[in-house]
Amino acid sequence: MEKAKSFLSKNAMFIGLIVVMLLFEMLIRSSGRGTMLLSPFHLTNLISQNGYVVILATGMLLCILTGGNIDLSVGSVVILVSAIAGVLIVDMGVNVYVTILICLLTGTAIGAWQAFLIAYLRVPPFVTTLAGMLIFRGIALLILGAQSISPFPDNYRVLFNSFIPGAGSDPAFIQNLSLTLAVVVCVGFIGLQIFSRISKERKGYTVESIYSMLARIIIISGVVMFVFTRLGENRGIPILLVWLAAIVMIYSYFTQNTIPGRYLYAMGGNEKAARLSGINTKRMKFFAYTNMGFLSAVAALVCVARFNAATTTVGVGFELDAIGACFIGGASAYGGIGRVGGAVIGAIFMGVLDMGMSIMGLDVNLQRVIKGSVLLAAVIFDVMSKSRKQAA
Repeated sequence: MEKAKSFLSKNAMFIGLIVVMLLFEMLIRSSGRGTMLLSPFHLTNLISQNGYVVILATGMLLCILTGGNIDLSVGSVVILVSAIAGVLIVDMGVNVYVTILICLLTGTAIGAWQAFLIAYLRVPPFVTTLAGMLIFRGIALLILGAQSISPFPDNYRVLFNSFIPGAGSDPAFIQNLSLTLAVVVCVGFIGLQIFSRISKERKGYTVESIYSMLARIIIISGVVMFVFTRLGENRGIPILLVWLAAIVMIYSYFTQNTIPGRYLYAMGGNEKAARLSGINTKRMKFFAYTNMGFLSAVAALVCVARFNAATTTVGVGFELDAIGACFIGGASAYGGIGRVGGAVIGAIFMGVLDMGMSIMGLDVNLQRVIKGSVLLAAVIFDVMSKSRKQAA
């Protein structure tokens, strides 16, 4: 019984995501509205429509870990970098790869500027990033001149908005390749899980029960096989999914297996104690917000490829999506608690809510009420859990 409770506690959000997806599937099926949520078409759209949320939530998590801090400027950085990309590629004809480098450097520089104000001048993150939200969006709108810049060349869009194995491939080949990639991913995941367990046992760390590990492997592998199979029935594996997987794996490894990554968690637990123990807390805050600027630029490049335009509306509400994904995914409002995987699940959870409610034809205002309620419930749960632990 205790083992079952421990497993459910550690994987509550992932199980909750599966339950919500199945619930929407049944509701849509019974109502007869549109195609199913788990159809190949909708699964492909779910990835393309929420890729930016996964990227931004990954960066936002690092900011939250430092002590519950957030970055309100990410949406404005996205539109500013998008505008710069539009001017350079479409209007001036600059090389695609040179433009990508300039955009990434611009986002990083913006993040570093805000990071300097927060970490070294001790300007509150809320004030710094709120000012940034206004400043960078204003600059972007001045660049765009209240107009969209489009279209972007195919050699740019293919980098973020294409599919594996590519357009025009034989449907049978697409299905077989997708299934093969699913098997490779599952084998790699199983191997990592086994290696991680052996490594922890050798170091004398406490490990979960073998049954919990097997249950997680079976569930996640089953989901991967299902999703890849369904994607193979449409256009194949989105190249964006490859980019997202790379980002998630890199940042998951950084936060869980490196010393600087553990410093972020220590700061969230008690920043003063972390500083007294020798951690350069200013440097870690500087890194977290500089990294947020970099990932905002990456999200901008993805959005431009998806919309095939730099528009005045891009980036609106992106910061709320990223923050909501982190908290729904288990990050603590006080900092020090949260995982990249949880933020990803939170982003997918919000995407499923949006898509499921849209397919069912719910009023937009009612959708906002439901999303807000879910976010509030996640934070209340976090606060109450922390209070119970302190009382114990």
